[in-house]
Amino acid sequence: MRPEILLISGLVLALSASLTWAVRGFCWRHGLLDVPNERSSHVVATARGGGLSIVIAATCGLLALRLLHAIGTDLLLALIGGGSAVAIVGLVDDQRRLSGGIRLSVHVAAALWALICLGGLPPLAFGGQVVNLGWAGQGLAVLGIVWSLNLLNFMDGIDGIAASEALFIICSGVLLTLIHGPSTELPAVGLAFGAACLGFLLWNWPPATIFMGDVGSGYLGYVISVLAIAATRDSPAAIWIWLTLGGVFFVDATVTLVRRAIRRERLDEAHRCHAYQRLARLWGSHRRVTVTVIVTNLVWLLPCAWLAALHPGAAMWVALGALAPLVILAALAGSGRREDSA
Repeated sequence: MRPEILLISGLVLALSASLTWAVRGFCWRHGLLDVPNERSSHVVATARGGGLSIVIAATCGLLALRLLHAIGTDLLLALIGGGSAVAIVGLVDDQRRLSGGIRLSVHVAAALWALICLGGLPPLAFGGQVVNLGWAGQGLAVLGIVWSLNLLNFMDGIDGIAASEALFIICSGVLLTLIHGPSTELPAVGLAFGAACLGFLLWNWPPATIFMGDVGSGYLGYVISVLAIAATRDSPAAIWIWLTLGGVFFVDATVTLVRRAIRRERLDEAHRCHAYQRLARLWGSHRRVTVTVIVTNLVWLLPCAWLAALHPGAAMWVALGALAPLVILAALAGSGRREDSA
């Protein structure tokens, strides 16, 4: 790793932490606070919109990397162009609620932009076969990107959980996909985003003094999906590695969505039905839940993803095997169960 890239990552970390502190002070001075209500998992008014610091710090880092020719124009445009659009609509939504149609339109447009910049969804590994899904694959990729950025938003409900999850997925995904994809740009990009997340996490770790908001959660969800597609250009099995790493969030959000859809509830309505929210109320601790997710990532999902990286022909089956017990645990923990049920 070039020393100047490490220096940029350190500067991104410092910038993210400093901007988060500044945004926190601005929110308190101007009353831009997330006040607890019956749908909240927190109990005291807390500054919101701190994810803006992640967006700004990461963007500065990407531009610096481009000056060093450490990132290609295609990936740079995909991340900054679509990421900025998602962040802006999230920032506006944090201040005054936007309609679901507006948000979805911007999310779809950002997904299409990413695919255009990256040359579409690359061929994927299914078992021992590498398959080009054609136009159907491009449609699935758009849905996957939109789901990813909304998934992180859904799961950003307690202190520290979203930032630590994004930090884990991005850094681990970049490192593991290098086993079969010797990319020169992904390590530098991963370090920059990891540093931006860590700088924010210093203020968001339980008990949090500022929340990420839609501006940060949607942005990071978009970034994760774009990096996963970029990694798959080097290794067709990479998509399964990234899916494995994000297993906790993917499973909890998906199981919750499916169960609420079966009950015909409004899917865009705020709720506290996710397993992590139920556990936070049961245990009376955000920190305990966030640490549990981190431990699960490190002792279960990371070794599984590492195994998938070593054996790309079996990556899909490893991913399914890694996620299956999480589905059972999510159901037992109450993912998607009505809030008033035990």
